[in-house]
Amino acid sequence: MQLKGKIINFLGDSITEGAGVTNSENIYLNVLKKEENLTEVRNYGVSGTRISRQIGGDYKNNPVDADFIYRAQNMEDNADIIVVFGGTNDYGHGNAPLGNFDDSTPYSFYGACHSLMKLLINKYPQALIVFMLPLHRLNEDEAVYEYVSGDPAKEDAKKPLKFYNEAIKEVAYYYGIPVLDLAALCPIQPAIEISRKKYIPDGLHPNDEGHKIIAHRLAGFLKSL
Repeated sequence: MQLKGKIINFLGDSITEGAGVTNSENIYLNVLKKEENLTEVRNYGVSGTRISRQIGGDYKNNPVDADFIYRAQNMEDNADIIVVFGGTNDYGHGNAPLGNFDDSTPYSFYGACHSLMKLLINKYPQALIVFMLPLHRLNEDEAVYEYVSGDPAKEDAKKPLKFYNEAIKEVAYYYGIPVLDLAALCPIQPAIEISRKKYIPDGLHPNDEGHKIIAHRLAGFLKSL
């Protein structure tokens, strides 16, 4: 695919919003715009947000609970490419369970992936839709314990981050949506000290150099489609 002149909508969380960079010009989507001569990039990144809808959350009024499904409905329609970059917050915090492939409810991660992908396919029938998998993060192999169902007496363990990556890939495969595996293709691994210092100092949000790598991997991926 030729990228010059394209309009791209980016739906994401704090990484897309720009947490970790020194200024907005260094966010991966703005690096991509400059280097590939895009006509426009639209940043729909909101810090702390998740793909899945939260049980008992107020997704219409609380910015952190405004899940990707809800926000995708309000993105501008005239886009050539849609890039979705999320999932790390679904693992890191919140009460929606991982679920399984057959889920249809947005209140599980699998079900939310189904809901979001179907929404985007219907909203953007002529656009290229792609998903980027979450990057490696500190403690990504640990189970995260969260309260569920609004009951503080009930606490469930979430599976490690790799299960969320696999869920995105599995659902995207079903819909024929291309997936860029950033965890496999970027040298950003905060468990390795030299990598953490160079690319992702806080263990979660890439810095300027990290965003540059994401932009380059995304450019190559989109050009291959």
